[in-house]
Amino acid sequence: MTTSARKASRVPAVLVLEDGRTFRGHAYGAVGETLGEAVFSTGMTGYQETLTDPSYHRQVVVMTAPHIGNTGVNDEDPESRRIWVAGYVVRDPARVPSNWRSVRTLDEELTAQGVVGISGVDTRALTRHLRERGAMRVGIFSGDAVTDEAAMLARVKAAPEMTGADLAAEVATTEAYTVPAIGTKRLTVAAVDLGIKGMTPHRMAERGIEVHVLPATATVEDVYAVDPDGVFFSNGPGDPATADHPVSVMRGVLERSTPLFGICFGNQVLGRALGFGTYKLKYGHRGINQPVQDRLTGKVEVTAHNHGFAVDAPVDAPSDTPYGRAEVSHVCLNDGVVEGLRLLDRPAFSVQYHPEAAAGPHDAAYLFDRFVSLMEGQRA
Repeated sequence: MTTSARKASRVPAVLVLEDGRTFRGHAYGAVGETLGEAVFSTGMTGYQETLTDPSYHRQVVVMTAPHIGNTGVNDEDPESRRIWVAGYVVRDPARVPSNWRSVRTLDEELTAQGVVGISGVDTRALTRHLRERGAMRVGIFSGDAVTDEAAMLARVKAAPEMTGADLAAEVATTEAYTVPAIGTKRLTVAAVDLGIKGMTPHRMAERGIEVHVLPATATVEDVYAVDPDGVFFSNGPGDPATADHPVSVMRGVLERSTPLFGICFGNQVLGRALGFGTYKLKYGHRGINQPVQDRLTGKVEVTAHNHGFAVDAPVDAPSDTPYGRAEVSHVCLNDGVVEGLRLLDRPAFSVQYHPEAAAGPHDAAYLFDRFVSLMEGQRA
């Protein structure tokens, strides 16, 4: 354990939920105060990818796996330019990392990036509480930020809620950039960045796709300026009810019948573009072990998730939309939540999870091949 980690481990910390329940532990990472939405992630590995996923912006992530940090931190696995979680909650942080790729400890990385965390918390009890009561606002307080519980609770209740939060533009790139195809270039894709992970354009590049990553504020004209064979809408944070601009751009793509693929937030944007509603889940789906059934093939996939909102669409029969018939293509086997949409009369589909799967599993990687087939079919 590093000197800084030993010092932080002796600093008292308090986690305060908006319903008044508190958990006490020790500072992990930066010492101070942070506020956000308390959510839990069920992944046993891949904590570095979780921390750097822009979809976790303004969320305090509770790790259900008890032992976190044992592989340290490296410079190859981040999914974006920084850690995006608002706070981090673990039960038993590793004292010493053990991995040949590790270059520093997780505690050092959290401290360097100013991420306030807490360790020594009964994360099983906290997770059960969130499952029963639902995701809610939370604060982590350590060091001089620890005051009386009434004052800390007031700070938590004054924090903004996730419902109504428009966050995509806060995490997306501000300048367009290009990820070149690996090997021979076959296709061109315009990817609208609503909080994209770095592995996503890489998965497309592996398939010979040149990916033009565009800001969340990109217009329809910006999308078609790159002469795309297909258009991709990424994952991202916030409430899809606020995504009026991405919905407008997506409708422009649908009107032109350009092949379209959306994931996570992009799935919710497609739902709204087709005229469906969205709603907030009680505690969401987060982790790398969520079972989903592809209703087209009957196959069950174990998938990576990070979403707190879902599309409200009928699952029993196709629906008529302004762009032709649409159907629910995937469902979650845990709770029946809509996990994918497909247009039957235009080349467009989406899923509510992460087929790029960093970190794993890779059951859904075929969806990138499905996107390639759509684009090649449209070309032909």
